[in-house]
Amino acid sequence: MVDKLNLTPALQPVSQPAPLHNQPVIPPGSPGFADILKSQLGNESGVKFSAHAQRRIASRQIEFGTDETARLEQAIEKAANKGSRESLILMDDLALVVSIKNKVVITAVDANSRKDNIFTNIDSVVLT
Repeated sequence: MVDKLNLTPALQPVSQPAPLHNQPVIPPGSPGFADILKSQLGNESGVKFSAHAQRRIASRQIEFGTDETARLEQAIEKAANKGSRESLILMDDLALVVSIKNKVVITAVDANSRKDNIFTNIDSVVLT
């Protein structure tokens, strides 16, 4: 006598499919990518200095502290509110050419160095 063979597969319990990528679950209220990037870069103020501007400030021994940074941020905000793109910001004896959109100081010129200079590619001047 021959026994019948049952070829029907046994039913398996339904399980959740494995995710395609092992992505962490971010809990609600956690800081977003932009916040984390800002904190990692350590630049909360938003104003940056190009390598050229940093060299100019160092070589000309220009003092640039927190008070000057705050004044610069206010000037950039004023220029942005007026629709400026590239501004010449005059602070005391210092002239700064700034990309308003990127909040980047492109160059810095002190009073002694700016004589007989021409500033080009600017669309506004901010006196502060």
